[in-house]
Amino acid sequence: MSVRDHKTVRQAVPRPAGPGHGPGGGVPIGKAKDFKGTLKKLLHYIGRYKGSVILVAVFAVVASVLAVLGPRILGFATTRLFQDLMGMVEGTTDAINMTYIGQVLMVLIGLYIVSSFCLYIQGFVMSKVTMKVTYNMRRDVSKKLNRLPLSFFDKQTYGEVLSLITNDIDTINQNLNQVLTQIITSVTTVVGTVVIMLTMNWGMTLIVLLILPISLAIVSVVVRKSQRYFSAQQDYLGHVNAHVEEVFTNHTVVKAFNGEEDEAQKFDVMNGELYSAAWRSQFMSGLMMPIMNFVANLGYVGLCIMGGYLAMHGSLTVGEIQAFLQYVRNITQPIVALAQISAVLQMTMAAAERVFAFLAEPDETPDPAIPEHIGDIKGAVDFDHISFGYNPDKLIIKDFSCHVKPGQKVAIVGPTGAGKTTLVKLLMRFYELDGGCILIDGINTQKMTRDELRSLFGMVLQDAWLESTSIAENIRYGRLDASDEEVRKAAKAAQADHFVRTLAEGYETAVNEESSNISQGQKQLLTIARVILADPKMLILDEATSSVDTRTEVQIQKAMDNLMKGRTSFVIAHRLSTIRNADLILVMRDGDIVEQGTHDELLKKRGFYADLYNSQFEKAA
Repeated sequence: MSVRDHKTVRQAVPRPAGPGHGPGGGVPIGKAKDFKGTLKKLLHYIGRYKGSVILVAVFAVVASVLAVLGPRILGFATTRLFQDLMGMVEGTTDAINMTYIGQVLMVLIGLYIVSSFCLYIQGFVMSKVTMKVTYNMRRDVSKKLNRLPLSFFDKQTYGEVLSLITNDIDTINQNLNQVLTQIITSVTTVVGTVVIMLTMNWGMTLIVLLILPISLAIVSVVVRKSQRYFSAQQDYLGHVNAHVEEVFTNHTVVKAFNGEEDEAQKFDVMNGELYSAAWRSQFMSGLMMPIMNFVANLGYVGLCIMGGYLAMHGSLTVGEIQAFLQYVRNITQPIVALAQISAVLQMTMAAAERVFAFLAEPDETPDPAIPEHIGDIKGAVDFDHISFGYNPDKLIIKDFSCHVKPGQKVAIVGPTGAGKTTLVKLLMRFYELDGGCILIDGINTQKMTRDELRSLFGMVLQDAWLESTSIAENIRYGRLDASDEEVRKAAKAAQADHFVRTLAEGYETAVNEESSNISQGQKQLLTIARVILADPKMLILDEATSSVDTRTEVQIQKAMDNLMKGRTSFVIAHRLSTIRNADLILVMRDGDIVEQGTHDELLKKRGFYADLYNSQFEKAA
């Protein structure tokens, strides 16, 4: 296939997530290191929808104010009902004024309907804002993945990157709506309640306000204690999920080595730690409401005593006492909500901080503003005194030069870890050189766009990758406009047609998520068919036949030899017998090119290549 951005391929094949990461991994909850800075960046995302947020705030305030007015208005009906009942007892009146009470109740019903409508509109608009914010975050993270240098993924596990989209952005998505609306609603409710109570009676208000510091003290203690256990719960949950994922992914190996009991014991330990942390966190969290109810009940007692005294002296009506009793609940509930929101806000900021830290990672070197283009490509490649190291202070390839003529087959050999694949990555500009340059038909690859450079190559990776779609579509990935007949021809050339036709649904057979319904060798055949279909100008084969049997390897080798005719090809191979006909063999050892030449020339030198070649036959013997 025409090589697409290798980062995209790596993105599509995530490694197993580490503890506390990955889908369902349960990222440990912590506090954001830079709370203000993270909040500022998050507000920048939200600021794109400033009008909608203002609308949400207005509706939230209106809904809260109307809800706060409810007990006061209901108090009027209660007072009239009490006065009429007392009048009937004393004989000063003969009936209850149901007209007045009905009017008050109608006003109250209308008020609650409008308040509910405002809450509905607020929730609807805020949900859209939240979804748009997290949509933009996912889009930015997705774009960032394709702009990051490959060196970034050498330092980060795929599970950590995957958790940004699955865990962290989902955390923001789930909590952002709740945080914004709850803060506005709770603050408005507390302020509005205090103002209305002051207009009714300052003495009774003082009793209610005395509850506030007690409530805040209790809430702060409970939140501080429970937060630690919630963090531990999420951490242990991550370990349990990671263990389960690992064991079930590799259940064949576990069974082969009779490791079921050992793994079950490990799970029991982790599960016990999770149980302990979860029990403590839920217990501490569950304590909050009973304690707050106890404090509220103390407030009720104080209000009843004070209210009864004031009512006896005519300073307070029964309806106002009833309103004050309701306002106690109006005060305590928002405080509990704000306490819970503080923990949720910390969780949200911690998740947002990880997302913004990822987005702040340096991008790969940008393409030149005015790139150079290759017209009719011939395929000459020059390595001109190149040097490279994954760490700047430790070079792997030092001052390597080589000229590859158009149409030559170049084999890169050497022991594991010698740097064979690294050389190919430099050719594809997956990494940037520390020195020197690589030229294709005389044009410096750093002066070309990466898209054009990589479109020149077809690449078969050592680790075969297939999408979760049909076999035909996996082959067609090399050239999306290819016909069904062209797909079948490519499969025949790659020796894949026979096994595909033996499957129940043939070319329409769906490859499952882990590609486990076909063998590793069959996967490799399909990736080779993909390259054959793409018909690229140059080829890179990284251990292309490492996963197939000897008989199939011979067949594939014939197909690849035909494919490589007239094309500049770079072949990485451990089995040296497959590259004896190479036009040029580069022998690598510890990152350096120690020998160059044809197979016969290198054997005559009796150097490192001759030792490698002869050792393979000694093992075979």
